[in-house]
Amino acid sequence: MPLIGYARVSTEDQTPLPQSQALKSAGCVEIHEEQASGGNRARPVLARVLERIAKGDTLVVVRIDRLARSLSHLLEVIERLEAKGAFFRSLMDPIDTSSPQGKFTLQVLGAAAEFERALIRERTKAGLASARTKGRVGGNPGLRARDPAALRKVRLARQDGYMARLNETAQDWVPHVRRLRPDLAWEDVVRIVNGPLPRERQWTQSRLLRAVNAYVRDGFLPPTVLDRAGRRETDDRLPAIVAAIKGADPDITLQAICTRLEAMRERTPRGRTNWQPSSVKMLLERAEKLGLLP
Repeated sequence: MPLIGYARVSTEDQTPLPQSQALKSAGCVEIHEEQASGGNRARPVLARVLERIAKGDTLVVVRIDRLARSLSHLLEVIERLEAKGAFFRSLMDPIDTSSPQGKFTLQVLGAAAEFERALIRERTKAGLASARTKGRVGGNPGLRARDPAALRKVRLARQDGYMARLNETAQDWVPHVRRLRPDLAWEDVVRIVNGPLPRERQWTQSRLLRAVNAYVRDGFLPPTVLDRAGRRETDDRLPAIVAAIKGADPDITLQAICTRLEAMRERTPRGRTNWQPSSVKMLLERAEKLGLLP
């Protein structure tokens, strides 16, 4: 299984060389270095690593704090890896999610995180109740006074929070957007993105456009993905969609493509709702003639 190393330092005065050497000695075939604060979840290098990591890969760090400074962030990253069939290992901590012992440690950490969140909620409620009895008003004084500096600080914090939430779902939509736009219209891209996702994680077109604009603004996606989609002949639309599904997963079977198209509520060339592998095969052959397949 390929080992993918991630090394992080907080300031320019520090060097990631010792971490990189340890990761190389552990057998990492790739090592990604980043200079960023551990408290910042929106780290571009880490986001790209999590986007590109594949099934069977293992993300390796020297210590847990090189990846995350909070237990909640660590668990979020590991959940993303597990969703892709990948693993996590820390060289200096007893965590290796490819082993039963590592999974048990992770379960213990998850229980501890939930207990910590419950304690924080209770302390917050108690503190607010005590403040109210003493006549104190909560909130930011600068915001109540409409101070421009305070408003800007809150706006930037909200942007950071939004980018952090996008990074958690980037593997669901970024590869599709990068591969399909602007060749396909947004409505078709949204349907392809939502095809393998459970209902609670599906995107609307407006939400996806907002996310793409944010990634283009920060340089994570090229501006060309926002170009107007070219006009496509009606007969070419289904081959393009089938080619997009095949391009996302070259090993996908014809029957699996049928299932994906039915989930997208795409109708067959004859207007039927049930797809057959023979119809998909025909569309793939047409897509190849049109140059839509790699």
